[in-house]
Amino acid sequence: MDRPISDYQFEQFLQEEKLMGAQCVGCGMLFVPPRAICTKCHGSEMEWVETKGEGQLVAFTCIAIGPPAMIAAGYDRNNPYCSGAVELAEGPRVVAQIEGVDTRNPETIKIGMPVKATFLRHGADEDRKTVLGFTPVDEN
Repeated sequence: MDRPISDYQFEQFLQEEKLMGAQCVGCGMLFVPPRAICTKCHGSEMEWVETKGEGQLVAFTCIAIGPPAMIAAGYDRNNPYCSGAVELAEGPRVVAQIEGVDTRNPETIKIGMPVKATFLRHGADEDRKTVLGFTPVDEN
């Protein structure tokens, strides 16, 4: 792909409902979200790679008192949201909102459960933004 590695481009890919990572041409290390410099070999030649958007939940927390944007979205003590770290099938870990889980009963949320990427839309019109989220995969 000819697009430069940048946070802006990462956000554009999210708008297109693609979970992209930056892969180091030198050593193959993959970063999601992208980095301009590889932390393994310090190389700066990176290329875009599309991930499967699948992984497993490795850590999470349910948040009842969040930042202003989450409060504006309707999250509060009576409606907490879940933020989690997901290890993608390709290896990198990414932090995102976990949708489709019972945040009022966090004991039902399981470390290791399979999840898939979802693209959450916030705002309206020119303020509309797409952010990364994950939802549990139904294993039935």
